[in-house]
Amino acid sequence: MARATNAGGQTQTMVDALFPTAAPADATWHRYTTARPTPDDTGSVVIYGSDLPTESDLKLLGTVEGTRILDLGCGAGRNAVTLAQQGAKVIGVDPSIDALAHARARAEAADIRIEWHQAELAELAFLRSDSIDAALSVMALATVDDLARVFRQVHRVLKPEAPLVLSVPHPAFALVDPTAGDPLRIVRAYDDSRPRTWELDGRAIVDHPRTFSDVFTTLQRTNFRVDQVLEPTAPGTGGRGRSSADVMRTVPATLVLRARKQGN
Repeated sequence: MARATNAGGQTQTMVDALFPTAAPADATWHRYTTARPTPDDTGSVVIYGSDLPTESDLKLLGTVEGTRILDLGCGAGRNAVTLAQQGAKVIGVDPSIDALAHARARAEAADIRIEWHQAELAELAFLRSDSIDAALSVMALATVDDLARVFRQVHRVLKPEAPLVLSVPHPAFALVDPTAGDPLRIVRAYDDSRPRTWELDGRAIVDHPRTFSDVFTTLQRTNFRVDQVLEPTAPGTGGRGRSSADVMRTVPATLVLRARKQGN
């Protein structure tokens, strides 16, 4: 371990750098709050989670004007409306009737037409094969029990080489409890796949933790090629949203992947 040779504050600075600390998050915080847009969010760009670079920085979807985009687990419709305003024809799918009611209201307020479907994320029989230019799923796939089934259906409806862009809670973030007195203390094994249940907006969300290798291997086995992997941490100061937890500065809360359809 490196030692500081200078006394006083400089020594403490080196110790802090070697051993990061984090303040506890609010007791009501959990990792699905990172998918919520803030009240002052204008919705002008696609987001992948709280305190992350946006689509304007990452360019994972590319130009969307004139394309057909599937928003899988669209929730209250924030990204779906943004994509439609940019000229895409958007198909929004979500299992929650309440979430879709909010999504429809958002689209109507923006005077935007979107095709909405209340369905489980693997139930895409209403879409033709090879008919979708890009698929997007933000913080929704961790709620799915059978991830391979979802990926097989997405693969079927995507055009060849079309991208699936997804964000999920980062598996490393499941190791810690952001609301604990010491948020950086490990409280859970990395490969602990037991489901966890959270409450969000009065409804229970069942979360299926997966390791990075679980997600990557499932994509490979369903004939996707991963070409982008992003694991950003939150900024140290400034620009942090209200759904942040301090530990997000040290441990990435969100994993972002882009995978392209291979074969037929």
